[in-house]
Amino acid sequence: MTQKLIFFDIDGTLLDDEKQLPASTKQAVSDLQAAGHFVAIATGRAPFAFRPLLDELNIHTYVSINGQYVVHNNKTIYKNPLKPDHLAALEKYATERNHPLVHLNHDDWYTNTRNHPHVKEATDSLKLDREVTYRPDFYRNGEVYQTLLFCTEEDETAYDQTFDQLDFVRWHPYSVDVMPAGGSKAAGIGKLIQQLEIPASDVYAFGDGLNDIPMLKTVQNSIAMGNAADVVKQAAGRVTKDVHDDGIWHGLRMAGLLA
Repeated sequence: MTQKLIFFDIDGTLLDDEKQLPASTKQAVSDLQAAGHFVAIATGRAPFAFRPLLDELNIHTYVSINGQYVVHNNKTIYKNPLKPDHLAALEKYATERNHPLVHLNHDDWYTNTRNHPHVKEATDSLKLDREVTYRPDFYRNGEVYQTLLFCTEEDETAYDQTFDQLDFVRWHPYSVDVMPAGGSKAAGIGKLIQQLEIPASDVYAFGDGLNDIPMLKTVQNSIAMGNAADVVKQAAGRVTKDVHDDGIWHGLRMAGLLA
């Protein structure tokens, strides 16, 4: 069989709602690797937030931070940080509205607000073993690849209308990902495909979230999880079972990648 390149989202795709890796999923990834296929991650998370999973699955290539930070065989091949002037404008606008921000690079995350309940609830939902550091000036001095804005869906509209140089994608009832306009998992995947020179017909992607829609629309062989929202399923070529119901294993069989 020709070598394939398969991308997996993490939350709701590889990991279930409890942030656990189903045994069938771990075995399926191992079987893909044993068959000579190339397995990669495509996630909204920053690398510091999924390193244990990389080790557990023996994966060394990933499209992270919604496509803004791409690594192949543990070597960074693409970076797309937010521009400092765009961040400064966002910081001013959000602060005036009492909307907290969390800025991420590949190694850590930093907040401009202390002890905000919405920041705690949203970040706790990721079940990471790392607290958000209070460092309100980080965006002035370090590369920021993504910012988390904490606001309601109703308030999000004003940001969309004000910042045409930024894209906003909701990932939690209290929070949206903020990235450079045009930045996406699909764009990051494109950089990796170019590096590996793999035909588009041999690329696959699994996802479940709103931030997966550009990836699922772009990758030729795309599969949405059964637990995905309808709008996500509509973006994909196929739909597999729920993450809790061996969805990855069933999806790989559906695609002819596993017997």
